[in-house]
Amino acid sequence: MTLRRGLVLGGGGITGIAWETGLLLGLQDLGVDVTVADAVVGTSAGSVVGAQITTGITLADLFDYQVSTPRPAPLASIGPGVLAGFAWSMLRARGDLEAFGRHVGRWSLRRAAAGKLPSLEARFDAIRERLPIQQWADDGRLLVTAVDAETGALRLFDGSDDVSLVEAVTASCAVPGVYPPVPIQGRSYIDGGARSGSNADLVAATSDRVLAFTPVDRAVGPMRTAGQLIGDVPHLVVSPDAASVAAIGKNVLDPARRPASARAGRAQAAAVAPLAREIWG
Repeated sequence: MTLRRGLVLGGGGITGIAWETGLLLGLQDLGVDVTVADAVVGTSAGSVVGAQITTGITLADLFDYQVSTPRPAPLASIGPGVLAGFAWSMLRARGDLEAFGRHVGRWSLRRAAAGKLPSLEARFDAIRERLPIQQWADDGRLLVTAVDAETGALRLFDGSDDVSLVEAVTASCAVPGVYPPVPIQGRSYIDGGARSGSNADLVAATSDRVLAFTPVDRAVGPMRTAGQLIGDVPHLVVSPDAASVAAIGKNVLDPARRPASARAGRAQAAAVAPLAREIWG
């Protein structure tokens, strides 16, 4: 019997993209090729990496991009004001995950309407730069997560509903209060991390084995860790080790941290590979 293998790529900002890229390449160097997964769920940063690997871009090329000198760009951060907005939304949600998405989504919509967030076109441009191939792969392996900013409901994009890959990934990366919600088909969407940093349950339900790479994996309020979401399915969850945490630094949206984060992820693969190989087969 052929085992169905699921890959979870979690959120974690610009440095998360770099760390995941380095980790995936390091594992491939050691004979564990996770790009052949039967199903891939990408959330926020993970949606970028998921889009890249399912459209056929080599990990070596992706790594070279990450370790190149970042072009100057406005520096975003998840500062005290944004963290306060998250905390306020979590308190109002009272343990209800969709309610949290609704409160934080509407708060982000208000910030966008007040002109406090970057333009949508700037965000689309940023995502286009990260996606050399901007069409969905034909194999339907990739699920991109986002959350409805008005209702808090999960929305999944897979290329079957006339939503472009750039739109879907931009929505999945729309960190509330930092980047504007993305209008799609009459609705507005925010970061899939407003439901879960990994959304690992979406792959676990249809997989026999799961590898989850989660730059940020915390149980906060109603949110659960990747391991909790995966449950009894044989799995391995990998988060940054101490060296990777130091490389990533305090601002996950700082592009200057990309090269170090990618190299740290690649180095971490040596410790991860034996268990990953056992799970992946």
